[in-house]
Amino acid sequence: MRLTRRQMLAGTIASVATGAHADVPLRSYRPVARTAPRDALEGIIARAGLAGQIGVVLGDPATGAVLESYNASASLPPASVTKAVTALYALETLGADHRFTTRVLAQGALRDGILDGNLILAGGGDPNLVTDDLARLVDALHAAGLREVTGAFLIWDGALPHLDQIDPTQPAHVGYNPALGGLNLNFNRVHFEWRQEGQSFITAMDARSENYRPPVTIARMQIVDRDLPIFTHARDGDVDDWTVARSALNAEGSRWLPVRAPSLYAAEVFATFARSRGIVLGAPRVIADLPQAAELARHDGQQLPELLTDMLRYSTNITAEAVGLTASAAIAGQPRGLHTSALAMSRWTAARAPGIAPQFEDHSGLGDGSQISASDMVRFLQAPDVMARLRPVMRDIRLVDTNQNPINAGQATVRAKTGTLNFVSALAGYVRTARGRDLSFAIFAADLDARDRGKALGEEIPPGARTWNTRSRRLQQDILQQWGLRAY
Repeated sequence: MRLTRRQMLAGTIASVATGAHADVPLRSYRPVARTAPRDALEGIIARAGLAGQIGVVLGDPATGAVLESYNASASLPPASVTKAVTALYALETLGADHRFTTRVLAQGALRDGILDGNLILAGGGDPNLVTDDLARLVDALHAAGLREVTGAFLIWDGALPHLDQIDPTQPAHVGYNPALGGLNLNFNRVHFEWRQEGQSFITAMDARSENYRPPVTIARMQIVDRDLPIFTHARDGDVDDWTVARSALNAEGSRWLPVRAPSLYAAEVFATFARSRGIVLGAPRVIADLPQAAELARHDGQQLPELLTDMLRYSTNITAEAVGLTASAAIAGQPRGLHTSALAMSRWTAARAPGIAPQFEDHSGLGDGSQISASDMVRFLQAPDVMARLRPVMRDIRLVDTNQNPINAGQATVRAKTGTLNFVSALAGYVRTARGRDLSFAIFAADLDARDRGKALGEEIPPGARTWNTRSRRLQQDILQQWGLRAY
């Protein structure tokens, strides 16, 4: 099975896109009688019958004016719309030329293929490092002549603080809520695969990417006879111990599970490739401080704009946290913990668009303690130079009918960031109307009582969440179509 980096990115999506499949024939939007914009907005919201709170604002970046609003000052969770703020924060703090770098270092002399000293795998916080990249690092070492290491195999992951998981209130098994540190691999997820043979199951845990699928021992799975919970997780030293309910498994399948010790996960895969090249490494040991050492090989990640475009398209939580923490560390001159870093981003955002008061508890929007109003979000989107920098890295949002068929929208286009948690739905960005006018908008909705009840159940998707979120996305579509095709 070939698995590209983009396919791996797609597997991390924590929010549901508004668009439809490109193969569906276009259908024309039939014009209706013109209605006063505010009356139309309130009517659309009333017809949606969506429980909870809704906040909507449409603004004009050219003048800073608010054109339409509904419950504009209500502070609601922005979910993954937070990543739009994080993207600009990273761009303006780190610069467009920033790359995350992973290096292999030699602490000692390399003579005649023998390193008389320690080999160090040093992470730079790259959230998009995959198995194939480690294979290329080992190939570079071999090409440089390395054949033997007499010292220890050391791991440095201190470029970013370690997070056991981004949001501890999420279910333990969801792949979009992994650990994070200075050395990450495969979005800090391990691939669990099963196949039934007779009355038994064959299982595998591996670190697959496009060209390789090395097995790993850093995570292990046991199938047990029960109905619920589907998964359980515990730590046995450095190993992730998983169990899965036999009743939940079909004849064959797979899913990604989070890794809680990402640096050791990367070290195991790196050592596997080294061994295939005849370089035998000892058990990895994590070090707190990076010593002086000579660089033997390096992997430079994507330039920041490309990385952020992928982050916004696939809504990768680990990427948002890595770039947000890196930007905060650059400002402070040292790494910061997640909540301190998120507070720094809140203050930066308020300074970038004076007068707004966002509260972020992370950089991805995965935790629902973050809050911002639709009014403040639009004021941020309309701040000087924000549209010019953010709009190019945002994703296209298709306008679709109730059957998810694309609408022939003429010149109307939407570039925005979606955000979805159970019973939370957000969309913010820019709409270019059929008349060619560029407008900014935010549409936030949340039923926080239903979300709290759902979280108490401990289910990945609690009862009613799919229906609520589907209706909220339909509401977004109806509002966008009113703005893009009829009102302006």
